[in-house]
Amino acid sequence: MRVNNVESRSRHNKPVNNDFSVTTIEEIVALLKQQHVIAYPTEAVFGVGCDPDSEIAVNRLLTLKQRPVDKGLILIAANFEQLKPYIDDSALNEAQRHAVFACWPGPVTFVFPAKPTTPRWLTGRFDSLAVRVTDHPLVVELCEAWGKPLVSTSANLTGLLPCRSVDEVHAQFGLDFPVLNGETGGRQNPSEIRDALTGELFRQG
Repeated sequence: MRVNNVESRSRHNKPVNNDFSVTTIEEIVALLKQQHVIAYPTEAVFGVGCDPDSEIAVNRLLTLKQRPVDKGLILIAANFEQLKPYIDDSALNEAQRHAVFACWPGPVTFVFPAKPTTPRWLTGRFDSLAVRVTDHPLVVELCEAWGKPLVSTSANLTGLLPCRSVDEVHAQFGLDFPVLNGETGGRQNPSEIRDALTGELFRQG
């Protein structure tokens, strides 16, 4: 229905209301606590996210994105401490640890071994989890206010390009979709993804 609404707005050239459901960090945190899915700017594109510890919230996000649970998800955090409950960093030696922290905070996602307690709705079919310590100041502020990481996947409906502005998020997801007001970090490509143990490149940044 949302896609049809987007098409209807496009045909009639109706402007998107920039101020509708553009919310503050405090309002976004309140919505996250209620297991809602929200959108927020990241280093290159807008992401949609939710509480990683809520199966209800993650299932809402997966349904929205039409994304199968077995693919696994990315967590984005303000600092490394926020990621420790989900990953087994003891598996890394000093050289591997140095390679990771040389890129963080920054737009590089690393795949770590997951802790046995990490929910399958995050890891999917894998025994690992993709995580990132961001350098986007607004996301840092959000994760600090929230007190833990956020699920992070690109804000776009199936078959459409990732959103790069608040207007584009509202055009794809509807005017009532909650979006943290802000701008992306200006990067052209989504985050690079590497294996924390081997350094193997999974996705070019």
